[in-house]
Amino acid sequence: MAETIVMVHGVNCGGWCFEPFRAVFEARGFECLTPDLIGHGADKTDGIEKLTGVGIADYRAQMRDLVAALPKKPILLGHSMGAVIAQQLAAEGLAEKLVLASPAPRAGILPSSDPEKQLGQDLMSLGPFWTRAFDPNFEIACAISLNRLTPDRQRQVFETFGPESGQALFELFFWMFDRAAATAVDTAAVTCPVLTLSGTEDNVVPLATAKETADAYPGSPFWALEGHAHMLVVEDGAAEIAGRIADWLAGEPHCKTHESD
Repeated sequence: MAETIVMVHGVNCGGWCFEPFRAVFEARGFECLTPDLIGHGADKTDGIEKLTGVGIADYRAQMRDLVAALPKKPILLGHSMGAVIAQQLAAEGLAEKLVLASPAPRAGILPSSDPEKQLGQDLMSLGPFWTRAFDPNFEIACAISLNRLTPDRQRQVFETFGPESGQALFELFFWMFDRAAATAVDTAAVTCPVLTLSGTEDNVVPLATAKETADAYPGSPFWALEGHAHMLVVEDGAAEIAGRIADWLAGEPHCKTHESD
């Protein structure tokens, strides 16, 4: 039976963002599942209404149900917010291996850069944003997550974005005020192999912050991908990144010690 990779997307995205990875993984013999979180992707119609009051726990429950129904434990690959959810599921023993791409910080990891702090301040300027959902902003997306795409490609990718839950954003960016600790991860309970990778040009989750995610898993590799940004899953070179991940999943020797590009 082929190994299954379940890919969990991040803020404003959908399963569509993993298509470059899916093509490579399927060619390497993996079965791929790229579900849309509630109110995202193909489910983004009336997304603002669907996402109001929805949080990380709801996304996690949705993915837990999907993973638990599989005949065997899958490989979990999470991008951005999806990497937090993937870690939480792995801590429940639901992952064979774990891949964290551009991982959003889990509870306990503080901002390491001015752009991260500015993003939090921008959210605060919206008032009680956690009580509603809202659409993304093109200019902000181009500056912080689509910054390594051409202008035409920026517009093309942005048009596939959808709204996001303010509650989920509050839980991600203001975890210190979240009494439910929705983004907490019991990292000691993650016993499967872990790979973390992040782009050097990521303006959402800079390398230092992504490295804190990796540091919780001693001995696990961390790849700093030169010239890539937050949306490395859809950038030029995404297929090459997926190929390297597939090599690591297959246990090829050069991937066991390769720390960065």
